[in-house]
Amino acid sequence: MDVKQTEKIVIYTTRLCPYCMAARRLLDSLELTYENIAVDGNRELRQHMEAISGSHTVPQIWVGDTHVGGYTELAQLHNAGRLETLLQGKGPDA
Repeated sequence: MDVKQTEKIVIYTTRLCPYCMAARRLLDSLELTYENIAVDGNRELRQHMEAISGSHTVPQIWVGDTHVGGYTELAQLHNAGRLETLLQGKGPDA
């Protein structure tokens, strides 16, 4: 994927979560940079993630200020060709 990434990607994960691994593999395959925040054993980080996402499941993924959701939603954006526009700060529906 040859895209100019202007938006920061943040992904909350746990070490052994298969969906977290799949999300990181997808981002890595697209050669995108991201901040991985591991919430394993860190109650405060996990509570923060839950508070800002409204969900207790991982992964939780943000592109810029947009909460993407989990791996399924990330893959759907990518497959629909909308991840590139989101990475450029144009919003998921641009």
